[in-house]
Amino acid sequence: MVEHFTGSDEATQALPTLQARIPTVVVDEAHIVYRVHKGATGGSSPVAALRRLVKRTQAPNVREVHAVKGVTFTAYRGEAIGLIGSNGSGKSTLLRAIAGLLPVDRGAIYTQGQPSLLGVNAALLNDLSGERNVTLGCLAMGMPPAEVERLTPEIIDFSGINQRGDFASLPMRTYSSGMAARLRFSIAAAKKHDVLLIDEALATGDKGFRRRSEQRVRELRESAGTVFLVSHQLSSIRDTCERTIWLESGELRMDGPTDEVIRAYEDFSNGR
Repeated sequence: MVEHFTGSDEATQALPTLQARIPTVVVDEAHIVYRVHKGATGGSSPVAALRRLVKRTQAPNVREVHAVKGVTFTAYRGEAIGLIGSNGSGKSTLLRAIAGLLPVDRGAIYTQGQPSLLGVNAALLNDLSGERNVTLGCLAMGMPPAEVERLTPEIIDFSGINQRGDFASLPMRTYSSGMAARLRFSIAAAKKHDVLLIDEALATGDKGFRRRSEQRVRELRESAGTVFLVSHQLSSIRDTCERTIWLESGELRMDGPTDEVIRAYEDFSNGR
């Protein structure tokens, strides 16, 4: 279950000393299970299906993958939180569940406002130019047309897609995957979000783009938003996030200050 909640303005005004600890995401014993269909088998007949309905059993060609196992944590306004872990540890799955794109099998996820998952909220259309995609992406995020017109040159410049020519006027299908990823991040980061979920977007581009992106994440965090960053580049996590959550095999292994969590994760990785 993924639910949205709204904070109380009266409570916020009455408790100014707690303003820095206003929750934006609450993950409560969340379990996420994928059901993978392996193809037809001998047990796929109508009679066999009826028998499974009566006995409440699963089809023999369905395999369950328990991707996230009882994860619990609370994120607060103004935090930038890194998510680290080995491949297949459930990081991207958890982000998609927070965004409301995957159901929770057991437990619950509560969010303030609508979280924005980078690469989904700013979907790009291959047959349209980069500049046109910027316009449509910003309008889709609810920005007024006048603001979109004002910000479009800044977004294109931030993405760096014009560094080797006027690519902003070309169709998206002519872009490399890295250029498209940079443009997605630039569009999503142009708007202030209650919760922004970034999955590996900072791994694209050169050092200049990564530096601009990390600075933008810090600005989003300082404007009272919450930022989640999934990355295998631990340097990006160190430079951007003051708190890090380590997932391993779908379980929350550690949650705390970034330097401590990364040190423990590196010890674990080097010892395998």
